[in-house]
Amino acid sequence: MKQFLAGLLATSILSVTAASAAEFAPAILYDLGGKFDKSFNEAAYNGAEKYKADTGTEYREFEIVNDAQREQALRRFARDGASPIISVGFAQAAALEAVAKEYPDTKFAIIDAVVDAPNVRSILFKEEEGSYLVGILAAMKSETDTVGFVGGMDIPLISKFACGYKGGVKSVSADAKVIENMTGSTGAAWNDPVRGGELTKAQIDQGADVIFHAAGGTGIGVLQAAADAGKYGIGVDSNQNGLFPGNVLTSMVKRVDNAVYSTFEDAAKDQWTAGTITLGLEQDGVGYAMDEHNAELVTEEMKAAAEEAKAKIIAGEIAVHDYSTDSACPY
Repeated sequence: MKQFLAGLLATSILSVTAASAAEFAPAILYDLGGKFDKSFNEAAYNGAEKYKADTGTEYREFEIVNDAQREQALRRFARDGASPIISVGFAQAAALEAVAKEYPDTKFAIIDAVVDAPNVRSILFKEEEGSYLVGILAAMKSETDTVGFVGGMDIPLISKFACGYKGGVKSVSADAKVIENMTGSTGAAWNDPVRGGELTKAQIDQGADVIFHAAGGTGIGVLQAAADAGKYGIGVDSNQNGLFPGNVLTSMVKRVDNAVYSTFEDAAKDQWTAGTITLGLEQDGVGYAMDEHNAELVTEEMKAAAEEAKAKIIAGEIAVHDYSTDSACPY
């Protein structure tokens, strides 16, 4: 009987251990544009891949091709025992809100939106802060005192980039002109490089010689058109400096990769928490990219100006306008 009980106890311990291990089964759901968009989704992919490389942990993933797949994929992941599940992009908020209620024991996270639920971590960024810094670099690089901005979908999130960028530009030259265009009003605006190129050419025709994009896959067309015209583009989200070396002044990096990595890590170490996390310059959540591809484009004077502004923003001496809380951009 003692042997039986000992065996039963050992089996129970193994079962509990197996169940605990099974609770960590990470998954990631990319939004429209796919994981190789060279921008937002790819930053998330890079974070997941780094976690996999560092820990040997496999993860599940899915790339949607239409809006209806968001909720379907989330529900399938949850039903199959995945946790944590990361939804990439604000457009997944409604789907996540529905599925999170159905699976209260599953851990979820979402990038760029807030879903108020006890099992959801909402991760936001201070895009305006990083955009302010690249605005400084754009204004200092411009020879025409005219720069451009091409956004993707016309939503408040992208206006955060635009407004912060204008603030940085105007801090250098109050009289500088900032030409702004949005690509469209639907999800298709994230994946239209041809349209991105057309908008960029039109801005160049109006005198813009540095163009910042916050447009996902559409932005590849922006950078291409700027390079073709011998002008400068500014990348976004991921480091895009190497796409058109010599013609990408810098990239406003948004560390979605770090957010994904830390979400996986926290869940694995039983340190996961729900609620809203906001990442800005102080948390290394945003910034600008310097590497061998743009080292000769950004002067020491330009870097010094950007770094001085960064320190003042972190210290609270410069307050960058947040369009998401006040849609009246003052710049």
